[in-house]
Amino acid sequence: MLGLLLLQVLASCLCLGHSEVVTSFKTACTQFFYAQTPPNDILRPKNAARICQFYENNHRFATMYDKTQRIPVYSAYIYKPGRGSRSDSWFVEPQLINKDYRKAMDTEDSIKREYKISSDDIGQNQAIDHDYRNLVDLDRGHLCPSGHQPDDDSKWATFTLTNIVPQNSSLNHGAWRIYEEETMPQKARNCDTTYVITGAVPASTNGRVNVPSHIWSAACCLEGTIWSAACCLEGTNPTRAWGAIAKNEGNNNQVTELNLGRLEKKLSKLYGVKDVTLFKNSCSQQ
Repeated sequence: MLGLLLLQVLASCLCLGHSEVVTSFKTACTQFFYAQTPPNDILRPKNAARICQFYENNHRFATMYDKTQRIPVYSAYIYKPGRGSRSDSWFVEPQLINKDYRKAMDTEDSIKREYKISSDDIGQNQAIDHDYRNLVDLDRGHLCPSGHQPDDDSKWATFTLTNIVPQNSSLNHGAWRIYEEETMPQKARNCDTTYVITGAVPASTNGRVNVPSHIWSAACCLEGTIWSAACCLEGTNPTRAWGAIAKNEGNNNQVTELNLGRLEKKLSKLYGVKDVTLFKNSCSQQ
């Protein structure tokens, strides 16, 4: 009897531990944050959801989501570009509909069939496909880009609408694309591990979904490899950090590169808060 009870408790703990919408990034999806430490709670919105983005039996990246504005505040991931294809489908988060629904992202049609619900039900706490149709001069802008992920499954996981903001088309196809595809590889050269946090500053709304005033990104570079009997721990020595920010308005097509400290100060001003901290100890040597 005692053995059976212990097995039941263990099963319960395992279910809780693998939940996708989690209560804290300090205990879940920590692998996507430098020193297993997320940004300070100053960036947390009032109606927040912390999502361990789960696809094909693995967590792919982490997202702080604003259920009121229906856009991500930020997505955190490890920069590891590789070969693969883009998804033809867009996904939504079942556990933002009902916490008892399954954890893996899926298409709206699949979720509607499975749970006998409508698109309106799905869209209560998140953006849906209809929100991004017929946008003028705005694209579905990834915070965690598919191009920064290593394989098909990881790339397809970025096509969840909880990782998307309405992004200025000129910026998305111009300077921000250049930053993602050309500047990042240059800056991350010689890094064994590069932690990235990319976010959006909310501003005006476009129907149900907020259109950010700015898009920003920060990276933390770690170098050096420690070998152990089991394997290795890559990127153990933080050597540098950098940031980028761009206005997401009009025909703006300019990205400003700046150091991490300046980015954090600018974000503190834009969010109207005090002391935004994106990486523990500013990603410095500990």
